[in-house]
Amino acid sequence: MKKLIFLGLFFGVFIMPSWTYAQENQELEVEQSSEVFLEEYSDTFQENFFEGLKQMGIRNYDRAITYFLECKRLQPQNTVVSFELAKFHLYDKQFILAQDYALEALNGEPENYWYAETLVDIVDAKKTVIGEIKGELPWSNVVLRGNLAEIYFLNEDYLTAKSMLKGVKTSKKQEYLEGKINDSIAKQQKKVVPVVKTETKVPSEDLNTVSAYKAKIEVMLSSASDNDEVLTTTEEAMESFPSQPYFYYANGAALNKASRHKDAIDILETALDYLIDDTQLENAIYKELANAYTATNNTSKANMYLSKIK
Repeated sequence: MKKLIFLGLFFGVFIMPSWTYAQENQELEVEQSSEVFLEEYSDTFQENFFEGLKQMGIRNYDRAITYFLECKRLQPQNTVVSFELAKFHLYDKQFILAQDYALEALNGEPENYWYAETLVDIVDAKKTVIGEIKGELPWSNVVLRGNLAEIYFLNEDYLTAKSMLKGVKTSKKQEYLEGKINDSIAKQQKKVVPVVKTETKVPSEDLNTVSAYKAKIEVMLSSASDNDEVLTTTEEAMESFPSQPYFYYANGAALNKASRHKDAIDILETALDYLIDDTQLENAIYKELANAYTATNNTSKANMYLSKIK
């Protein structure tokens, strides 16, 4: 019996967080795991799998997918291959295919944390909710539900995290996580909600064109300008010219600087929606998105956006 140990960390694969639970007053720690074990596969399968990892390592995703599809043909039930294909299709924004492969992998190994995290990333990218596909999952699996709760907790979606544990007979580990979730919800509810100003912002006369706004914002971003002023100016620019991706990028960068990373992610993804044929700006947006996801402990998405930088 042969056993191949693929060091995924070397190829930028399987960089996913896991929890360490100890005393009640301990903080949850993010760890990384990088080992994938494959047993008794043919030489042809091994060659294609290694070549797929190699192509992925050099970001040649089209060729990598070809090799993994061949692995899929050779081993249709292989969950690792389904997992890799799910990630590749997520990168390419082919969300339906990505979800199909992720579900396939997770149904094969319901207790695999990394498979669950990739499925959550896909659901988020589709702007849907996990509840819509729970009928396609082994929902009664306690470990799966605990993994999903942990992932949503890391993503600061505390209400969804709490709902993942509803009706589950929890272990001590999950009870500890549920306590952390409840504490986070309580802290959120105590935050003062700012008063939203309803008055219409009127741009000054010297800022009545896209180029004028852009020139001012570029100077502000490259200097030590007050970040609140950058936020105000970029918000004004977005209201005046709502289809200009640069203004959303600049606002997202300012939100990141203000440690408002969840808001930054929403704005920066909007920037991508408006972006057309501007590689330099696209790379800048990807970098800010990677920074935002890193700050929220979502290493999977951070690495995804870093891999897109050209």
